[in-house]
Amino acid sequence: MIFVLSGPGGVGKGTVVQRLLEVDPHLRLSRSWTTRPRRPGEDEDAYTFVDGPTFEAHLARGGFLEFDEFLGNLYGTPVPDTLDDLDHDLLLEINVQGAEQVRRHQPNALVVLLVAPSREVQEARLRARGDDDEHVAQRLAIAETEEVKGRALADAVIVNDDLGRAVAEVTGIIAQRRTGR
Repeated sequence: MIFVLSGPGGVGKGTVVQRLLEVDPHLRLSRSWTTRPRRPGEDEDAYTFVDGPTFEAHLARGGFLEFDEFLGNLYGTPVPDTLDDLDHDLLLEINVQGAEQVRRHQPNALVVLLVAPSREVQEARLRARGDDDEHVAQRLAIAETEEVKGRALADAVIVNDDLGRAVAEVTGIIAQRRTGR
């Protein structure tokens, strides 16, 4: 199965995904590719960091399940080696545009939209991860549209105002999908 955790920047997708992987041994995270540089303090394995020509060559070979250009950088989820892994489900941490593409190609994918409790909290999270003023303003402006699209697309919407509760809600939604309820 494919589970998609989506939402605008600064809503806490990465933190929720990290916790999901800790509590659910049957999830395997697909690591996205990007042409953007690593942020200060960001883990080396947060993305597969590549240059533009490498990304474009992989794209030309049909190597991405979804891809997008966002604020001048390319992002893409690589096509999984196999979806037949009976012991693991694939977890994607992607933006709303990517979730739309995945839904078109994998209509049975479960899409969960994660949102911040307020724009002020989202802004603080963006600043805390080192985004500059211009980038924060761009992300917040885009977030309005992303949330509207995401709410229309998602199977569930979770407000990330309490990390433990948000993770428990996503875990419960995944368990329900796995059991077919």
